[in-house]
Amino acid sequence: VQLQASGGGLVQPGGSLRLSCAASGSIFSINVMGWYRQAPGKERELVARIFSSSSTYYADSVKGRFTISRDNAKNTVYLQMNSLKAEDTAVYYCNFRSGTFEYWGQGTQVTVSS
Repeated sequence: VQLQASGGGLVQPGGSLRLSCAASGSIFSINVMGWYRQAPGKERELVARIFSSSSTYYADSVKGRFTISRDNAKNTVYLQMNSLKAEDTAVYYCNFRSGTFEYWGQGTQVTVSS
């Protein structure tokens, strides 16, 4: 199983980006899909996650600006990021959990700069 993340890039403050992460291979019953990020010199942090029940969790720093969603049929998770700030600059990683298994994507760079 591999996770392929895409959608990162360079955007100006106040702009928007949409990240996608799709799983290839066979995954049975993905319980949780999430996005983490890691800025230079900082630890990786949880940004948002969505459960199989469709309930969601957001870090305080992104509440009201980011929206996570999932397409179970496509084993894909999305992160819509609006009103981006310089402090959102980081490498974003997707994460899937299925039972006791955990999978990570390769990371996609998001840079917010004027």
